Amino acid sequence: MPLRGNENGLPNKDEIADYFESYATQMHLPIKLNCLITRLSKQDEVYYTETNDGIIVSRNIIVATGPFQTKNVPPFAKSLSENIVQLHSSEYKNISQLLPGTTVVVGGGNSGAQIAVELASDDRQTVYISIARNITFRPLHIMKRSIFWYFEKLGVLRASADRMVGKWFRNQPEYVYGYELKELITQGKVNMRPRAVNAIDDRIQYEDGSETRIDNIIWATGFKQNDGWIDIHTAFDSKGGIIHERGVSPVAGLYYVGLPWQTSRGSALLGWVKYDAQKIVSHVIQR
Repeated sequence: MPLRGNENGLPNKDEIADYFESYATQMHLPIKLNCLITRLSKQDEVYYTETNDGIIVSRNIIVATGPFQTKNVPPFAKSLSENIVQLHSSEYKNISQLLPGTTVVVGGGNSGAQIAVELASDDRQTVYISIARNITFRPLHIMKRSIFWYFEKLGVLRASADRMVGKWFRNQPEYVYGYELKELITQGKVNMRPRAVNAIDDRIQYEDGSETRIDNIIWATGFKQNDGWIDIHTAFDSKGGIIHERGVSPVAGLYYVGLPWQTSRGSALLGWVKYDAQKIVSHVIQR
């Protein structure tokens, strides 16, 4: 059953969920839900995956957890009053989670921009966005098609990291796609502030010395990669980074899918990770 997708060729989350549920049923896949992995180890040629539902024994492991495991929230967040609503962007669902009043969104990437735009639609909210650098805006749609449709047609997101196009793309700043936030800033409906550097009680302080009294704060500050559960020291370099060649570990039988720039810009994006996945599965089968 192929994914139909919208006019831009991109499926929605409900369609994705239905697709995988149907596929798992059809293929009789032994999927474990609500299963937390606490440790991965290896003895001889066998991997032992320790979970809250027992130990899984296997000869191959594909780590497809991606780079977004641990919320990246600055330590000074602990200095805010317990009366302030604090949410990481991954926890934010809608405006009803927030108190009426002043909200600061910390982080100027696409998640922060989209959340700030949504908050600005609520008259009960005074919205600020705290950014560490100037935001570079790009259109999300060109001639009624998603810009990612053009990226796919031009092969930009699949360009190898060691090729000219890939190297150029890797050196570009992170873009915010769509001009909604830019328009709201121009209209004064979203207020820009510089990098947040400290917090005291009900106030956020910025690097220029100014501050904002807040009722809510949303940390759109990204994630940290956490691979501490992989208890195989030869899988890491001296700085604790994963060693791999296009997703293949020097540890026999250990593979990765979804790492940033594993092979290309699309490696960590939902719509393009499938290309790396196909290559890794082929490698496993050959082994």
